[in-house]
Amino acid sequence: MGLRIQKRVKVSKNAHVNVSNSGVSTSVKIGRLTLNSRGRNSIRLFKGLSLKF
Repeated sequence: MGLRIQKRVKVSKNAHVNVSNSGVSTSVKIGRLTLNSRGRNSIRLFKGLSLKF
């Protein structure tokens, strides 16, 4: 089992910078839609359930 490092820093109300072993990425939330700079996007259907595409 390896060591996993992850840190999420809030930049503004709806934007974060994510730092992990695999590098740095940004994510922006627009309503129910979350857009990630690595192309990992998701939409929140309702509390506790989201769809990744």
